[in-house]
Parts: sequence; structure tokens; C-alpha cells
Amino acid sequence: MVLPCAAESASSARRLVESAFAAWSGAELVPTATLLVTELVANAAEHTGCRRVGVAVRRRPSVLWVGVRDSSGELPVLMDPASEAESGYGLGLVEALSRRWGVESTPCGKWVWFELGLEES
Repeated sequence: MVLPCAAESASSARRLVESAFAAWSGAELVPTATLLVTELVANAAEHTGCRRVGVAVRRRPSVLWVGVRDSSGELPVLMDPASEAESGYGLGLVEALSRRWGVESTPCGKWVWFELGLEES
């Protein structure tokens, strides 16, 4: 799904994740997955200056994968929890709540992604 690079696009990303996870027997993971995709879309909107984001969901054996693509080559930064900042902790949530997460650079930007395990429900 391609969406405008705006915080408001998180609602469309959540609906995509919710419908895909429900179809793939991952309904119990929807609350976590929708929270995390919201964080990734918000990060792209706030920090990249891109015009559009891509959101993709995939089912792999025992894992549901969600990725958000943007056109910025700048890599996201995981904030130090001891920091005094009032924002910037979205990737910390992604790290804490996902099985694993990462960033893949592409010729036209990057994917920031996370995985949730089906057996972890």
C-alpha cells in the first residue's frame, strides 16, 4: 500500500495490518502490530521529509512481517531510554515488542520492518 507521508496515514496502515493479520490467523497480534506500524509511519512522516510511504505485510513460516518504506537514505536512530527527550522512543517500542526488527537500505530509500511470531500469542 502506498500512502502520503503523513501521520494521518497511520490509520490506513493499521487497517491493512489488521485485515492481513486476521486473515493469516494472527488476530491476537493485531494490537501490537498496529501500535508498531503506527510508530514506523509516524517516524517516516516526522523525520524523513518524504512524500509517500509504502506499507507491506507478509506472512512467513511462523512469522508475520510488517515494513514501512520511505525515500530517505537516513537511518533511524534508537534513542537512549535515559534521555531527557519527550519524544523519540518509537523504535524502543518496536525493539521491545517485536521478535526482531531492522532496516534495509534500498537504492531509493529504506525499509524499516519488524516481525511478530505467530506462536508468541
